[in-house]
Amino acid sequence: MPSATVAVTGLIRRYGRHIALDQVSLGLTKGVTGLLGPNGAGKTTLLRILATALSPDQGTIDMLGIDPLTAKGRLEARRVLGYLPQHPGFHPGFTAFEFIDYVGILRRITNRAQRHDETRRVLDAVGLSDVRGKKIKTLSGGMRQRVALAAAIVGDPQFLILDEPTVGLDPNQRLRFRELIAELGEDHVVLLSTHQTEDVGALCQHVVVLAGGTVRFDGTPADLSAYAAGRVWHSAQKDPNAVAGWRTGQGTVHNIGSPPPGATLLEPTLEDGYLLLLDGDPALKEVA
Repeated sequence: MPSATVAVTGLIRRYGRHIALDQVSLGLTKGVTGLLGPNGAGKTTLLRILATALSPDQGTIDMLGIDPLTAKGRLEARRVLGYLPQHPGFHPGFTAFEFIDYVGILRRITNRAQRHDETRRVLDAVGLSDVRGKKIKTLSGGMRQRVALAAAIVGDPQFLILDEPTVGLDPNQRLRFRELIAELGEDHVVLLSTHQTEDVGALCQHVVVLAGGTVRFDGTPADLSAYAAGRVWHSAQKDPNAVAGWRTGQGTVHNIGSPPPGATLLEPTLEDGYLLLLDGDPALKEVA
């Protein structure tokens, strides 16, 4: 992997006796990195630390040459990162333009004309120029998500942290969001946290899997898919020895685990590798 632009080393974060992050290390470069993991894996804690909203108990972060764990570095880091939380807060009485303009003020774009130019730029980038004068409370859920993304990219931050940006969107809205995120990944460092393995497969050049507060996988989507090579097959009924299995639209059952002799093997998907990694096929003890 190329030299990391954002490097995280040995992060530990505790909540009382619970260890949310346990010696987490990873490196992020230009492009889109997918962050996968079950609920309670530590993803949100990691994102909040990277967004400077939370401090770790131990570890270091190098964010584009900045140490965000110092008071001075925290202010510098906030100028180079954009954060889209899973549940963004809005001022619903504001129009889309007014809200983004307000975010520009928070980002210390003090020149009014420059700030308004930037507001128009980011609203155009997310496809909301036509509704910039409408109040946020009148916009659809998909449009509100795009307003939140516009807020995250005000000032063209080099590091973008996106927490479940496509949750609750319909298929067309999700495709539009994928296009936007892919474009941002061309010249930004983008960390995308999601439960949607199909988003990772479609968008990401790099994927990290967190489980139990530790990094269980760090590699390419193809490597994660290959984790299930030779361990995916279909059958008429669910195999009782399968780690997981479900009936498909073709009427057969898609099984993952340790196949029986003579099984008809299938090409593994990223989701197959991810499920095997988490559910623990006895035949697989080491992380790829």
